[in-house]
Amino acid sequence: MAKQETVSLRKHLADLLRMKGAHVNLEAAVADFPVALRGVKPRGAPHTAWQLLEHLRIAQQDILDFSRNPKYREKKFPDDYWPATEAPPSEEAWDASIRQFQTDLKEMQELVADTKLDLLTKIPHGTGQTMLREALLMADHNAYHLGQLVFLRKMLEG
Repeated sequence: MAKQETVSLRKHLADLLRMKGAHVNLEAAVADFPVALRGVKPRGAPHTAWQLLEHLRIAQQDILDFSRNPKYREKKFPDDYWPATEAPPSEEAWDASIRQFQTDLKEMQELVADTKLDLLTKIPHGTGQTMLREALLMADHNAYHLGQLVFLRKMLEG
């Protein structure tokens, strides 16, 4: 891939991971989310806001870990990817989940921006995955569940 194409691809990935453009970002989705509604599951909804937030954090952390850790250990799906409770144990837990999500997202952005890393080279400890695939997977997964979180909030506050 030509250098200019690589720079352009990295910029597009950075924007996608930052949730620029058509995607809602985490900050907007959780801004002033009512404490009393964080563990509420409306009829017909599969998850609470806490479950979605924690799932986003856990899955993103797992993708990041896989992307850079040669000693990565696969999690068991779905058990290891969802919190055990419907409600956060505390407001601090909610805030900590948001902070960790932001930290991990920034670390993935830094990985993608590292020009020493070939986005198309297979990850040595994987089964054919590349950094490009992992960055796209993270962005896609985040967009999907953030959309659910926004919709859930509209249901709860409706």
